[in-house]
Amino acid sequence: MNKIYGIVLIGLAMLGCKEKTIEKPTFIEKVVFNQDLKDELKRMEKVDQIAAYIPQGEYTKMSEKEWTSFKDSVFATHQKRVEEIFNEVGFVGYDQAGKEGSDNFWVLVQHADHKPEFQKKVLEKMKVQVDRGNATAEYYGYLVDRVQINTGEEQLYGTQFEYNEFGQAFPKNISDTTGINARRISLGLTPMIERMNEMTLFHFQMNKEHFAEKGITEPKLYTTD
Repeated sequence: MNKIYGIVLIGLAMLGCKEKTIEKPTFIEKVVFNQDLKDELKRMEKVDQIAAYIPQGEYTKMSEKEWTSFKDSVFATHQKRVEEIFNEVGFVGYDQAGKEGSDNFWVLVQHADHKPEFQKKVLEKMKVQVDRGNATAEYYGYLVDRVQINTGEEQLYGTQFEYNEFGQAFPKNISDTTGINARRISLGLTPMIERMNEMTLFHFQMNKEHFAEKGITEPKLYTTD
């Protein structure tokens, strides 16, 4: 009897060992670098940057109405294509299209202001990639603020600006700046005052002739003491 009992125990122990070692394999989907996607995003970003700023070169011949129509067409067309890409692969990370391709994808989403609900969806997926080190953290902060502004909320990182009559930049739609520098630095952004001066200088250079007409011959920067 004891012998039979012992045999049963050994059999159960062996069965238990087998059950423990049988595990379902974990499959990690390998992301394949997509050169065609990278090239497409680069072409789109190039046109986007033309539309994002004041008219240059041949575009200065356009009337204000023509220029507005051109800009709206560019942003709407790009948003539609970017949404198709997003639905296929999610937020484009470094592994899919390199840092340049990923950043270009972000730029195109950033300028889809007429579709804040789409920007918000992208933001959620971008956070996953940022946490993996697979997307640019600084740009995540910019998109957070863009979504906040476009949905009537206040900024968190102070990346979106307006300008006063002297051309000085100041963050729009933000009332409480407590802890803002800590939040900015956590994403690799420069302190608030430094960025305000960078944007003031950039705005002055872009509108030099306009400021000259007003008697402003140099940018009015904030003191950093």
